[in-house]
Amino acid sequence: MKILHTVEFYEPSHGGMQEVVKQISERLIQKGHSVTVATSTHPARMFSTLNGVTIKEFDISGNLVNGYRGDTSAYQQFLLNSDFDVIVNFAAQQWATDLMLPLLPRIKAKKVSVPTGFSGLQSPRYHRYFEDMKTWMQQYDVNVFHSTTYQDILFARENGIANIAVIPNASSREEFEEVHDIDIKKILSIPKNHFLVILVGSHDGRKGHAEAIEIFRRAQIKNATLVITGSVFSQRCYWACKCKEFLFRFNNGSKSLIVTSLPRPQIVELYKAADLFMFPTTWECSPLVLFEAMAAKTPFLVTDAGNSPEIIEWTHGGLLLPTQKDKNGFSHPEIQSSAELLQKVANDTNMRTEMQESGYRAWRDRFTWENIAEQYEHLYLTLCGSLGIP
Repeated sequence: MKILHTVEFYEPSHGGMQEVVKQISERLIQKGHSVTVATSTHPARMFSTLNGVTIKEFDISGNLVNGYRGDTSAYQQFLLNSDFDVIVNFAAQQWATDLMLPLLPRIKAKKVSVPTGFSGLQSPRYHRYFEDMKTWMQQYDVNVFHSTTYQDILFARENGIANIAVIPNASSREEFEEVHDIDIKKILSIPKNHFLVILVGSHDGRKGHAEAIEIFRRAQIKNATLVITGSVFSQRCYWACKCKEFLFRFNNGSKSLIVTSLPRPQIVELYKAADLFMFPTTWECSPLVLFEAMAAKTPFLVTDAGNSPEIIEWTHGGLLLPTQKDKNGFSHPEIQSSAELLQKVANDTNMRTEMQESGYRAWRDRFTWENIAEQYEHLYLTLCGSLGIP
């Protein structure tokens, strides 16, 4: 098959959506298919192919609601003149999907939407966008969701969208089974006897960094270190973390806080060395970091964001932090009760072992990218008539 995946950002840009598209694309290449990724230009991208995937760049930004910048007509002509068998739009509310929406009836390829959450669903500014989305979703051959319970698939069901499939997210078997000669505790100067709590997420103010610090500060645990690591620094998140780090140095003799950015191999080893992954995030669709924690045999605590409750139900690899949601649907941990839960889990080795073993088994059997890529391939082949309808 000739496949086009469209996504706002791609390698060397890093993030959850980039990882999903990269993993699926490269594994479909390994299965003998031709895959092109249409994405934004990137100043550090000095290649037009990566691991067999062809990358087609467009100097465009924005979305339908906020407006576009760049040569949008070039992208739309590329879509209309292409000879792909399948075109897949990953994530709504960004230019690579939104510019295709008015073209859907004119595109001959099989068309797949992977909305990844509909983050603007509760925003008044996006009211007309989601009114029109009811029609656009009918014009796709199939709409793929990462969850059976999150707001994007509920929106589809409530509006009579029948062309639905569910394919969850995952993490990489190769990455987490690879052995690195890295002593991450030594690199970060963490005492060997410290209980290690980690948070992996971009420093963009939305991943619950400040909340994690406060939860950790209040928890009655000793000889413990919290490590927060991720790329993309925003001033608001960074300085909040740095100010609280300063307070930690003087007020918590048996606790340590490290706020940093690490290369990917060290992040993987950090997952493996951790006793607990804590993720009081504000908004998610289906967080990859939970699958990564399970791949590393690390139990997790997470806010009720995205389909985190469903991932817990699927895997029993973690627990929900007590959570409140605001009028816009964003999640906020209840700090004191979350601190008490952290304290309880830190002091219960048997509970952590049960979550660790259950989560790892579920990940190994169901949530590797190898497994997920096969599901996408099966879907594409079915659409193209190469398989019988399941």
